[in-house]
Parts: sequence; structure tokens; C-alpha cells
Amino acid sequence: MSELTDISLAEARNGLRRKEFSAKEITQAHIDAIETGNEALNAYILPTPKLALKTAEIADKKISDNEARPLEGIPLGIKDLFCTKDVRTTASSHILNGFTPTYESTITRNLWDAGAVMLGKLNCDEFAMGSSNETSHFGNVISPWRREGSNAPLVPGGSSGGSAAAVSARLCLGATATDTGGSIRQPAALTGTVGIKPTYGRCSRWGVVAFASSLDQAGPLTRTVHDAAIMLKVMSGYDPKDSTSVDLPVPDFEAALSGGMKGLKVGIPKEYRMDGMPEEIETLWQQGIEWLRSEGAEIIDVSLPHTKYALPAYYIVAPAEASSNLARYDGVRYGLRVPGGDIIEQYENTRSAGFGPEVKRRVLIGTYVLSAGYYDAYYLKAQKVRTLIKRDFEQAFEKVDVLLTPATPGPAFALGEKSGDPIEMYLNDIFTVPANMSGLPGISIPAGLSNEGTPLGLQLISRAFDEEMLFRVGKVIEDAAGILSRPEDWWSIT
Repeated sequence: MSELTDISLAEARNGLRRKEFSAKEITQAHIDAIETGNEALNAYILPTPKLALKTAEIADKKISDNEARPLEGIPLGIKDLFCTKDVRTTASSHILNGFTPTYESTITRNLWDAGAVMLGKLNCDEFAMGSSNETSHFGNVISPWRREGSNAPLVPGGSSGGSAAAVSARLCLGATATDTGGSIRQPAALTGTVGIKPTYGRCSRWGVVAFASSLDQAGPLTRTVHDAAIMLKVMSGYDPKDSTSVDLPVPDFEAALSGGMKGLKVGIPKEYRMDGMPEEIETLWQQGIEWLRSEGAEIIDVSLPHTKYALPAYYIVAPAEASSNLARYDGVRYGLRVPGGDIIEQYENTRSAGFGPEVKRRVLIGTYVLSAGYYDAYYLKAQKVRTLIKRDFEQAFEKVDVLLTPATPGPAFALGEKSGDPIEMYLNDIFTVPANMSGLPGISIPAGLSNEGTPLGLQLISRAFDEEMLFRVGKVIEDAAGILSRPEDWWSIT
């Protein structure tokens, strides 16, 4: 029943409620898809088929008794950053080798309480540090997309590359993801999927392996804007276990989808027109502007003058917080342990063997900027710049309702094409990082194909806790762009 993997999450929800198929049938269809396609894509690092089928049976009973919950029987993939009780969680790092949590993250608990089915744990960049999913201890994730006329493997973006690839290749109906500097929106743009980073504090971070605590935020990756609205509604909510969780009611995001553009003002930040930006990105951006204008929006040029400082400030703040968060991985309490002559040598051996090169690089940068004599010059200054970036957005939103920008500076690149140059790799987040630095919500919507035949996305940014605006405007862009052609199914094993 491979056709059950082709429907959207919203269609699956409706079909299950109408009893057109069972939760067990749609779950088995996705398990079969994983078994035939995951070897080539490496999206899942731990499939959980037995657990999935057991949960699906419970869902079918609920549906039969007319007690269906919001996500009853919906098969999802879970990024390996989310702790899942009694199911291995490693953040795609060797240092968490064999770690099996005895507790459930708040977000996954919300999903299970809503009836969702877990298909397995998804690959990601190690500790979410990467923009291409090339830093995972479990190997690269391969995008289901390919350039026209080429079989060269492409990256799916990162750090939520496994989530994006699995959704794009129909190995799940939706997936959890996290975004610290663009790790939901960038892979969404590169794989033709929808990814939303909600406002910082909208979703609980409790039980999510930390990278940079003041920047990390969880969200969904799906195939449509409607599906993202459904998932985010369940994932969101106040959590007393997370001190950064905000106690606000969760809106009905689905209700916002039909709002249209009449009366809305859309801001176009001039600073996002970067030197050397590819012509196809500029063309796509102009197309997005025309789509919104034709639907009744007023287009207004705005300025975000401190945008150029966002990326360098981010690569001070994020590594600093990472160096603190990753200090807990010492080989004593859980995960990998490499013995040494004394406790200090054990720490050194464990961390040396357990962390990959990119994580080590960021820990070293973070330790440096927090060290005596450099704290004021780097970390404190970066936090001041962060305040200025936030103020830029606040002033812009006095004039407009939403901002429209490109999601990425270019299409998906080939494996190894940029990984040897950390600076070039970090520039992949140039359009997404400002929203993280200011805590604002952003969404990437598939908007067209590159000259190479691979996906490109447009990004929307709105006021804090106005995700409804993102869904409202995102649906207009999605409808105008139409459904992207699907990648040829080369990854299935015959």
C-alpha cells in the first residue's frame, strides 16, 4: 500500500477518522518504505518497527471506539536529539553511545499523548552542529533529490537533515526537528519540504539534547503548510519543567490557513540582498513578492541594519553556550567511557574519542570566547549585537506584518563540496540566523526549483508568538508556487 505514503498528514488524519484505512496499514506502509529506502538515504539511524506497530494497534482501538486524539495513528520520525524513553538517543554522537533515556522529552510526550506513532530516530548533524548532515557519527544523510543529469549525492541540509530527507522521500508523514541557527528552515528549503521554527519559548526544550540553550527551538518538518500547522499545535504549550517555556495559550494554527493577504503589509529587508547572491535566488524572491502583491498585500521596503553582524555574533554565542552544555559529557555518568590513568586522563580520552571534528571545533571556539581576557571582547559584545538585531526587527514590525526573504543562499550542494571550508559552510545559515538571535518565528516554504532542478525555498519571519501569520502567508505562497515535482525514486531497493 505504497500510496499511503504519498498522502499528506492532513489527508491521513482524515482518512483514519473515516476508517478508509487503519493505523496499522499506514504504519506498515511507512515501515516498508524505510526498509527499502533507508539504506541509500541513511535518514533513520534507529528504526523502531515493533514499537510503531504496537502503538498503531492502540490507535486503531481508539479510532474504533470513536476516541481518536488529534494525531491518532499518524506515523512520524523523531530527530535523534529528542530523548525517547527506553529508546536509544545519541544526538548522532559517539559520546552518547548506548545512552537509553529513562524519561521522555516533553515534545515527544505531547505527540504520543495525541496518538502519534514513532517510526524511529532520525539522523542529524552531531549535537545539531552542522548545515549539511555531514558531521553525524552515523554517516551522511543523502538527499532524495539529485541535480538534473547527475547522480552525485547531494546534502539534505542540516542539522535536521534526516528529518528533511525522510519527509521528502515519504519515509514518514512528518518529523520533529530543531533549529538553533536555521536547522529546520535550511534543510526544508533544500529538500522541498515545509519547516517552521516557532518563537523561542513556544515549544518546551525539556528532554531535547542542548546545543545552545538561548537559541535552540524545536519545530516540525512536513510536506505542506497545513501539516506543519497540525503538528505545531500538538508540539506547543507551556511546560513548567522548562524555565524558558512561555505560559501562553496555543492558537488554532489550522484556522489561520484561510486568512489570505488582504490588508497585510509585507516587509522586504534590503540587507538580505547580499553581494554575490545567485540570480536564481533573487528571481525567486521577486516571484514571491509578486505572488503576495497579486493577492492584495502591500509591499514595503524595510531596513535591518545590524543583519550583517548576525552571523559572526551567532558564531560567538552558539559555541560559547555549546562549550558549557557539552561539559557534562565526561565518560563518568552515561554514554561512552574511555579509561585513563586518572580521572583527568579519562575525561580527555573520552571527549577526544567521543566528539567529532566539528563539535571539537565549536567547543574550542566557545571555550576561547568565554576565557578570561576575551569574555568582554567577544561574548559580551556579541550579546550587545544580539540586542541591536532584536531592536531592528521590532522597529520593522511597527511598519509591517511579516517579512519575506530567501531561505538559503543557494540550492543543495554535493557531499564534500563545502565541508572542507568551515567559513563557507557557516554562510549557509546567513538568512536564517537573525531570527534565532532575536527569538522570532520563521518558516521556509518550497517555492520553486533551481537551475539544477533541485528545490529552493522562501522564508517568512513574523512577530514573536505570531506563528498564525506565518501559516496564513505561507499558505498563500504554497498555493501560488504549486506542488513541486517529486524527486525520482532512485533510493528504493528492488
